[in-house]
Parts: sequence; structure tokens; C-alpha cells
Amino acid sequence: MKKVLSLLMIIALLFSVAACSSDEKASSDGDSKKENVTISYASWSLGTEKEQNLERLMIKAFEEKYPNIKVKIDESINPTDWNGTLAAAASAGKMPDVFALPQIPTSLSNDWLMDLTKMTENDKDFANIPEAVRESATYNDKVYAVPFAQHFLGYLVNKDLFNEANLDYPEFGFSVEEYTKSIKEVTNINKGVAGTNHAFSVADWYPAAVNPDMGWYTLKDGQYALDSKEFIAGANLAKEITTNNYAYESLPDDLKANFKGENPEEVWMNGQVAVKWDGTWGVPALVEKGTFDFDFIGLPGGRTGVTNDFVGISKTSKHAEEAFLFSKWMSFGKEGFMKRMAIAEKEGKALNTLPVNADPEILDEYFAINEVPGIKTAYDNLDNAIVEPVKTVPGYVDARWEAPTGVKIGEEANAKIALLLDNVIKGNVKIEDYAKQLDQLADQKSKEANEALKDK
Repeated sequence: MKKVLSLLMIIALLFSVAACSSDEKASSDGDSKKENVTISYASWSLGTEKEQNLERLMIKAFEEKYPNIKVKIDESINPTDWNGTLAAAASAGKMPDVFALPQIPTSLSNDWLMDLTKMTENDKDFANIPEAVRESATYNDKVYAVPFAQHFLGYLVNKDLFNEANLDYPEFGFSVEEYTKSIKEVTNINKGVAGTNHAFSVADWYPAAVNPDMGWYTLKDGQYALDSKEFIAGANLAKEITTNNYAYESLPDDLKANFKGENPEEVWMNGQVAVKWDGTWGVPALVEKGTFDFDFIGLPGGRTGVTNDFVGISKTSKHAEEAFLFSKWMSFGKEGFMKRMAIAEKEGKALNTLPVNADPEILDEYFAINEVPGIKTAYDNLDNAIVEPVKTVPGYVDARWEAPTGVKIGEEANAKIALLLDNVIKGNVKIEDYAKQLDQLADQKSKEANEALKDK
């Protein structure tokens, strides 16, 4: 009898185990059948459906990796009025789930952005983003944006033009004096050679190139120094380059007739500008279509300007986790960036961003396929880089461009800062007459913008 009972107990136990296994399988199957969702995405970098650029190919790869998530491109957000059309979408309750950010502070003050702190705090890939970049997306200890792409700002050099003129071309680490000498000596307007494309960015980078304690446009720790000798010297160097016809874009029309091209970019691609101010986003076109030997040489003083693109996730998104997963794939995620490089190599497309994630495997692969030596040199010297603050610093857009000065320039009774500085560089007014006023105005705009974000 006891043997019969034992046998029955064993059989019962086996059925119990089988039932548990069946339940576990059913649970597992249920987990794999995730809800199908659609997230919307707005960006100015998508090109057209016909072009199938790298961004669109990355979206397709994401949808293949995550078949339950469909990405719908929102084309209602207009690149010519990005913030305006975003505001209209927000008012209509039709904000895209994920959207590119011209300036984080603007979107934050408009209450468009979701707090991403909990999603990012334990994310290993997010931890591999350089600290300065992570901090630039953080306000009041909360993460509000995803670092999407990374670019360097600086100069590209057409080495052929210098070699043809029997001159030494500038290389990474060149000084301000070498920069000035190079563009002056290589310029030959009658033969259709301009030293540089324009000088309007000189005053922005010059202070940091000559003074390691200064940042972009003199900005350091929330304060400007536009009345400093460094900023004044930079503005006057820009004026010298412009008024002495060393820069193509400010040439009079009769001298531009010596060049081939309908616009400055065509003139550069035709090999008639020696040292071009640009970002590394301009490198893919050179790799694919350039007809001359070039390199990236950064900024004078061995410095490089760093600028990041960011995306935000709408505060009203109903699919926050999927939106974050997509944003990560397209930007700082290791798996996504490795896929980006594989697609670029397979499809013969130049990479359109530097790695945001500093994982060694990513960097090794990136620089194994990157064709511009100067970019590797710049990356190796990131400790000496300066960050362009336009997308991240509260009040910067006003401090650099938009704030009215009360100064009459031409027909403009109340010129904005941008117009005043442009006229300084064109030689119409003197920076010395307005430097103190500009400095006070910039500091005021910085203070106002930071106070407005205190409660965010």
C-alpha cells in the first residue's frame, strides 16, 4: 500500500512540475508578444524618402530589431521655423514623441520635455557619454535631453592650394599668428583663391584660443567678458580679414566674379577656399565628392570646438520607454552606433557624426574607418576642447544674437547684438565703443534665463 501511495505521489509531483513548466512557457510567450506601438519622430537631418540617407537607414534597422515598434516620421515640424511649429504642435496636442532640439533651454521653458533621469541613471551606455556632455543635458540635477550626435567645430584646410603656392599649410596645433599669416599669404583673388570663407566666427573662438581661462564667446561659469582685451582683439582680427578681402563671402561682387560657383559651398568644393570654417558635418561631402587633399585642423591654440545635437522626448508621450529606446539606438547606444558604422560601410555612406559613446570598441572601429587624420588628433586632444554653448546654455542665443542693443545701425533703430557685431566685423563701427555695453547686456540675459529655469 505504501508503494502505491509513493507511486501516486511521484506521478502527482511530475504533473505539478509539468504544469509549472507550462505556466512558465506561457508567461515567457506572453512577454515576447509585446504591444505594437507607433512613435513619431521629427528631425531636420532625415533628407527625403528617395535619398535614403543614413538616418533613414538607421530607422529601418531599428524597426527590424524591434518589430513591435513602428517609427513614423513627423514632417509637420518645419525646419525653417522649428520652435514655432513645435509650439503649434504642442498647442494642438500633437507633439512628436521624439524631436530634435535647436536649444534645450527653450524647450524646457516651454514645458515640452520629459524628465529622463530615471531612464538614464542606470543605463551603462549613458554612463559612457563624456561627463561634460551629460552635464550639458542636465538642469537642476535632472536629465532632459538625449545627446544625439557629436561634431567638432574648427577649420578644414585645402592642402593643395598651399602646396601649389609653395607654402606650408597649417596643421592641428597651429597658432593664431600662423592662422593669420596662412590665410593672408595664400590669398590670390585675381587667380580665384580666397584665404578663408568668412571671418564671422573669429570673435567667438579667439578669446579661448589665446586665453585657456576663457570659453566660447568668452563665456565661463555663466559670465561673459565681452569688454576684455581678448574679445576686442578677436573682433578686430575678424574686421582685418574681412575688410582686406581675405574672406570670400565678404568680397564685393566684382571680385567674386573670379570664382566658380553659385554659392560659398560650391566655391569651397571647387577648391578655391584655402581654410574653411566649418563643422565635421561637412566632412562626408568632402569624402564623397571632394577633388582636393584636405584635413581637419581644429582651432588655433590646439583647441577644438565641440557641439552636440540633442533630441528630447515629449512630456506628453504615451510611449516613453519605446521613445527612449529609439533615441538611444539612434545616438549613444553602443549597439546602435556599431550598426550605424556597419550600415555606412555597407552602403558606401560617410559617417555623419562622431561617437557620442566613448566605449573603446566603438572608438577603435570608428577611427579604423575614418579617413580624416585631423579628426583623430582632435579627439585625442578633447581635454583641451571648448564647448559651443548655443544649444545648452540658458540665455546664450540672446547674448550672442537676439538681444536688442538700443544702437542704431543703418536703417535699424534698435539693432540686435548679431547685427551690431556683423557691422563691427565689416568695419562699419568700432568694437571698442560698444564692448562694455555688450558685456553688460549678455550678463543680464544670462541671469534672466537662469532664473527662469530655477523652478523647472
